Amino acid sequence: MENTLLIQVTNQKAVALLHELEELNLIKVLRKNIPTATSSLSKKYKGSLTKEQGQDLNKHIKQMRNEWSNI
Repeated sequence: MENTLLIQVTNQKAVALLHELEELNLIKVLRKNIPTATSSLSKKYKGSLTKEQGQDLNKHIKQMRNEWSNI
């Protein structure tokens, strides 16, 4: 039986328990200290557009919103 689970450790005591289970060959720890995906999208994509591209995008979005308002 082979199942893979992703868990988040909320207490340091649990890490010790996981290591003990690994030493008993009951589990295998595949990866340690996996970064969580809590970063915001603004941080992730910061700098992907130039300032000029961003201004053009904002103008385009405003134009589209105005078009929808006029319907």
